[in-house]
Amino acid sequence: MVEFKIVVSDPEVSDGKFIKVKVVGSENLSYSQDMKSGKVLPTALINQETLKLVNTPYGVVTLRVWKDKAKNEKVKFTFRVRVSNEVPANTIYVPKDLLTEKLGVNEVVGELFRAKAFQVVVDGDKARKFIGLKVGDVVDASVVGIPGRLLRITGGSDNTGFPMIPTLPGPAKRVLLLSSPPGFHPREDGERRRKYVRGNTISEEIVQINTVLITPEKLQQVRR
Repeated sequence: MVEFKIVVSDPEVSDGKFIKVKVVGSENLSYSQDMKSGKVLPTALINQETLKLVNTPYGVVTLRVWKDKAKNEKVKFTFRVRVSNEVPANTIYVPKDLLTEKLGVNEVVGELFRAKAFQVVVDGDKARKFIGLKVGDVVDASVVGIPGRLLRITGGSDNTGFPMIPTLPGPAKRVLLLSSPPGFHPREDGERRRKYVRGNTISEEIVQINTVLITPEKLQQVRR
């Protein structure tokens, strides 16, 4: 069965701002097997005021919980948020099973912000939509649950970590002499190395596809 991990980046996120929130585990929110496997983002609830502060037009947020700030130990969760006026301000309700599984608590303090990047696993018909597409091609973002937006493919990698190269036609693996990313990060000026890379076309050997969110209007501007 064809399966891809789609990594989605939001290019409009740059300020790093967050708000402190009380995180409450709710028994009314499910934590399904599809959520555990990454095929669906877990749902969380916040009120309208908190949604405005986070400023997430796609309804996707990242919740950061520090386990030990001195040791830089933290846990991050990505949620698709829904508005509920029953949720107090500066509070987020998340699936109780997720919170207890990951942190062993029912309540905790966290930092909430607009997701800069997140990932969704797609398989079946959704995955097959990507077969044959190339770096630079565009697909409907509804495939990852964001209707009305588009995903531009920026790269990817196979199951051994070899990256896709935009300038190499086809899906095959080749050895190229590289002097820059993707595929090689030189440590000295002028350094070059022969590295295995993948072509610019998605095949069943690809496991991760990197994308960036764009609007239909932005796509039209680029094409003019």
